[in-house]
Amino acid sequence: MDFNSATYVHPNQRGIPTPTKEMQSGCGTCKLCEIDCPTKAIERKGIDELHIDYGKCLQCGQCVTICPDGKLTNSGFIYVIALHREEFYTQYKKGVKETPPILPFSLTENQKRFRKLTQKRGFLYREVAAGGNNTVESELNASFNSVFDSEREGIRCVASPKHADAIVFSGPVSQNMEAPLQTAWDVMSEPKALIACGTEAVSGGLFPKGKLPQEPDLFISGDPPRPDVILQGFRLLLGRFSFQFQEALHKFLESEK
Repeated sequence: MDFNSATYVHPNQRGIPTPTKEMQSGCGTCKLCEIDCPTKAIERKGIDELHIDYGKCLQCGQCVTICPDGKLTNSGFIYVIALHREEFYTQYKKGVKETPPILPFSLTENQKRFRKLTQKRGFLYREVAAGGNNTVESELNASFNSVFDSEREGIRCVASPKHADAIVFSGPVSQNMEAPLQTAWDVMSEPKALIACGTEAVSGGLFPKGKLPQEPDLFISGDPPRPDVILQGFRLLLGRFSFQFQEALHKFLESEK
């Protein structure tokens, strides 16, 4: 796979929901999208404003199906990846994405140290299934096949966290998995990174979010995210891929007008 020519929009995928031109006249009063969203990722503010937390979004398409007036569409935008959780919070007014205030989306000290260590050689990770449904694990397995070939990027999965540079965890972190996740994290040497892979890992999804060892250094949303999205997220953390979710989404929405 040529990551340099890959696009964050895939016409054959649902992707995240975005407003259609029909919302320019307002959203109406039904609130069906807010009520039916299984993860409560959508919040209505009056008849003109729609707030969507794409870190909670399963990309299930239910809100698009339930909307009686065609105000939402499956955009095909699949790169829901970010170095900061706040990047996923998005506001629309009359169907237009509001420009958020300039936030300090600079690298944390840990992200800088991790990038300095791994940018050239890649990194090793230990995957921790923390109460999920194994779909993320299936996509991670696919990332090693001949199409996506994560080892070409120097990214490999290892059996022990003692050998790993990062922890990739899936699932909402159930109560019984809080201690194992913490133990795996504690035995790793610095600098190290924590990667939330999948909507459940990012926000809890359908379930309450459990306790984490620290704030993740990378967020990859989707239930589950595709192998190419996962690897682009890894490349973002490594500094090999320049991407900012809000900027990319704004550019995409402008191109759709």
